[in-house]
Amino acid sequence: MFSFFSKKEYLTDYLEGFVDIHNHILPGIDDGAKNVEESIALIKGFAEFGVKNFICTPHIMRNYYDNTPKTIKKSFKKLNRALKEQNFTDVKLRYAAEHMIDDNFENILKKEKVLPIASNYMLIEMSYLQESLNFDSSIKKIKKRDLFPIFAHPERYIYLHNRKKTYQEIKSKGVLFQLNLLSLSGYYGTSIQKMAQGLLENNLYDFIGSDVHSMKHLDYLRENVKISNKTLDYVKPLIHRTNETFN
Repeated sequence: MFSFFSKKEYLTDYLEGFVDIHNHILPGIDDGAKNVEESIALIKGFAEFGVKNFICTPHIMRNYYDNTPKTIKKSFKKLNRALKEQNFTDVKLRYAAEHMIDDNFENILKKEKVLPIASNYMLIEMSYLQESLNFDSSIKKIKKRDLFPIFAHPERYIYLHNRKKTYQEIKSKGVLFQLNLLSLSGYYGTSIQKMAQGLLENNLYDFIGSDVHSMKHLDYLRENVKISNKTLDYVKPLIHRTNETFN
């Protein structure tokens, strides 16, 4: 069990050169940045603690964010153009997507309307309200396409918290886990913070990402996310592995 009273360090002090593989900084296409101005403000904020390498992952979610490779590419080009106009030449920007495992996912996978990260990884998520009925079949179909599924923020699915063996079962299917930076604090709630710590200590995470949607997220990350040296010992290898894989 971890202690809230041990000496803690600001997490952002260890993010210099970090490759952020999960964020919502593309403008105007999901619940992240609303426009180019907000996107650039986020990028400037990240740059203050040395993060300048982004794989943008807007939602693809039926009936909410019906994005396609075409709409995401259009938003990406718009932001990239604005960065060049403002001489942000030291920012590395790529795009992919965060795919909801919903009743349309297997359809878009079949039609190749998905956007992997770095060509062979796929960022996926489930609803926070209930487990996706087609999760297992989707995983099988992702893997048949020689893609590695990355399960975004598994610590945030509260309905899994009392079924801890389920995490091991998901991992046994070849699913990779991605931790949210903010989950290391109480931002999403104490139970999520505790689950993140437990998954960390059981070495179940493979990668780490910000999942930043807004300046509110970024400000909290910069000003409030402190972790113990013990937790840092688990987090630093995740940062290194993420950078090595996606740089």
